Amino acid sequence: MPVLPGAEPFRHEGGDAGVLLCHGFTGSPRSLRPWGEYLADRGLTVSLPLLPGHGTRWQDMQATGWQDWYACVDLALRELRERCGRVFVFGLSMGGALALRLAAKHGAGVAGLVLVNPAVRVHGAAAHALPVLRHLLPSTKGLANDIAKDGGDEIGYDRVPLRAADSMRRLFALVDGELPRVTQPLLLLRSREDHVVPAWDAARVLGRVSSGDVREVVLEQSYHVATLDHDAERIFEESAAFVARLAPGLGLKGSTGG
Repeated sequence: MPVLPGAEPFRHEGGDAGVLLCHGFTGSPRSLRPWGEYLADRGLTVSLPLLPGHGTRWQDMQATGWQDWYACVDLALRELRERCGRVFVFGLSMGGALALRLAAKHGAGVAGLVLVNPAVRVHGAAAHALPVLRHLLPSTKGLANDIAKDGGDEIGYDRVPLRAADSMRRLFALVDGELPRVTQPLLLLRSREDHVVPAWDAARVLGRVSSGDVREVVLEQSYHVATLDHDAERIFEESAAFVARLAPGLGLKGSTGG
């Protein structure tokens, strides 16, 4: 299937500091594209891949699972590491879980993490029902475009494929067990009002990682897809300052930090 207009992956060749951006479940690179362009304009090398099964139609996700999504970002990280001296991983929602697993697996190969409303658990009855429901129903109502700002569109699916959702549940269980292996500097930004991921997930991450350099920022004016919402500019500026602090002299320009 052709990729939906606006959901295409994004790549920019910049300086010796690189950033890998990981989008969320049933979403697309559109949710992070303005962030990627902001970082590219400041001289960073940026990779924003399209996860397998995403950006086309929800039925295409039924043949994919967490191993496919993780393999995609793992390959993108390895490619950035061949090109850049230091590489950071940023993630939104399930992309935050993928970023955390990359950090746990690659160690010093990831210089730092920036997570926006990271998801690390399936909550409520769905956690127990998904292993059964995935065999009975193909999909349920989607959760795309939880955005306070008018006109926002992350180009996500309006249906959640249950087979893929159950695979995401298994990914979350793996990531939860690996959180103590995450030692990299961490900037976590979460929305005070989020209709997709509860504050528990961010608290779980902050409480279990082994990072000594940790900062949490609460976003007051945005919902789940905060990177397309009222607080987007703050997210962009905070993340650029984070990179400038940890990778001084690697080509970042126009940052508020350093």
